[in-house]
Amino acid sequence: MNKEHFQENCYVSGHTACAGCGQSMAVRIVINAAGENTIASNATGCLEVFSSKAPESAFGVPWIHSLFENSAAVASGVETALVHQGKKENINIIAQAGDGGTADIGLQALSGMLERGHDILFVCYDNEAYMNTGIQRSGSTPFNASTTTSPAGKQSTGNPRPKKPMVEICAAHHIPYSATSSVANPKDIEIKVKKALKIKGPKYLQIHVPCPLGWRIDSSQTIEVAKLAVNTGLYPLVEYEYGRLTKTRKISSPKPVSEYLKTQGRFRHLLKDQEALAAVQKVADKNIDYYGLK
Repeated sequence: MNKEHFQENCYVSGHTACAGCGQSMAVRIVINAAGENTIASNATGCLEVFSSKAPESAFGVPWIHSLFENSAAVASGVETALVHQGKKENINIIAQAGDGGTADIGLQALSGMLERGHDILFVCYDNEAYMNTGIQRSGSTPFNASTTTSPAGKQSTGNPRPKKPMVEICAAHHIPYSATSSVANPKDIEIKVKKALKIKGPKYLQIHVPCPLGWRIDSSQTIEVAKLAVNTGLYPLVEYEYGRLTKTRKISSPKPVSEYLKTQGRFRHLLKDQEALAAVQKVADKNIDYYGLK
């Protein structure tokens, strides 16, 4: 391995993520954009497992493993300690979690972090299920997706609940910045991370990161599948500032959701059910209208 790789990156190879893991791609962009003057907390989950097997770590910055539910609380403690010691200036603090550790198990700690006003960027790597423990449904799982706890079959078309609107839930705290991004657009992630870290106060960034295992896609298709999620309107890229929607990524010619769904085993059952397929198309159409994506 080239020595420069370890010298120039704050998150390096050698981890044990699955081939094509969208999360491993996204975290490298996030940590590199934040730079070496960064302290990161990390909820239990895929990222924690594949990046920190003793005695090695893929992180080139100080990194703390929290419990599943309290990455935001641990980061809040770090930030408070640094402020008390007069050392917080020019140090970035990032709390990290998957969608389960954000939208479900970690929601209380996240809300507390936002409400108290800590100067922290919370990053949710959204792969839309509890992938590390067996591909169970989370609050971020898309409508009609098949998981091990919302299996499609004769009596079900998959997950019956809509995807939890975490970017709006965070924006409703009237924090300075709340946004979404996608691993399909690395520059967008980098820009949003750097923008967020220049803002004083709590920030939230949710990044769409396909999971080849859980989504049942080929590991070479991660980026293409992520692009389709954005270009169908199923994963809008938006920015909120102090509770107001300020920016959206426009889609000039939205693709039908079937183009996205047919790439993944978790949605393949919908291609034979026109009513269920139409219900997912309504989700995309609603997003396009609500966010003004066209």
